[in-house]
Amino acid sequence: MISENAEWLDLTQRAAFASHQLIGWIFWDPRAEARHKAFGIQDGIGHYIANRAAPLAAAGIDAVHSAFYSISHHLIHFSLDLASPHATWQEMSDARNESVHEGLYEIAPEICEPLGNLASELWRTVDALPQEGRVLFAAHKAWARPSDPVVSAWLAVNALREWRGDTHWAQLVTHEIDAVEAGLLHDAWMGYPKEWIPRSRGANDALIASALENLSAHGFVTDGAINAKGIAFRQELEVQTNELCMRQWKTFGEDNTRTFLEIIEPVGARFVERINETAGPNWMPAARERRL
Repeated sequence: MISENAEWLDLTQRAAFASHQLIGWIFWDPRAEARHKAFGIQDGIGHYIANRAAPLAAAGIDAVHSAFYSISHHLIHFSLDLASPHATWQEMSDARNESVHEGLYEIAPEICEPLGNLASELWRTVDALPQEGRVLFAAHKAWARPSDPVVSAWLAVNALREWRGDTHWAQLVTHEIDAVEAGLLHDAWMGYPKEWIPRSRGANDALIASALENLSAHGFVTDGAINAKGIAFRQELEVQTNELCMRQWKTFGEDNTRTFLEIIEPVGARFVERINETAGPNWMPAARERRL
């Protein structure tokens, strides 16, 4: 018989995975890029960072970089500087939300009404969770909540996703694992091409070399690549993240969580396929199955 704790760990992992799939496609959505461009932002570049950072952007580039953790300061600086002269952060966020509405109804129209019906329960959960030490979550929690129920529900799920992200980054800080090191560990754990994740987030040769040297001191590197010990360490971090994040879904409630999974899991692959079409087969690793 499966213990209650094991059952909640399973529900937590599945709900997190479904959340990443529900959210991740927007980061490379052509509509979001086009709306970014319509503000006068060169070629719509940087809309992922600008839109995701909008609730925190007024705090400045260093604060956003700190909260994003794994994306280079250069990319944060570039994206926010490119966007800020052309529209307010609220205007950019509102434009992104229009793209979310249109995209959800195009990709998975059957989920829109039932997902929207969960909006109030999702926001109840967001409001009940502690925000201390979770800056990006807190910024999203405080941001405007639209009247459109499906977009409202989507934004609440995104806030929960950021709570998990903030929690995971805190674990990495505790273990003194920096952003590039985290990317290398994630690459190996996922079975991704060597160094793909940190390079996609702005790491260069020098930063990669330094990160490998630091990870070698932990015994996580053999012949310039993350070894089995490093992968096992990354797996333990994932388990610990799920343990800490059970609180989210227990607060949401078992019936609500199972309903959420019944809504999202059958269509999750469609959202990943949209990412494949608009960005390529490696982007948004948190929304993909491991390849080992």
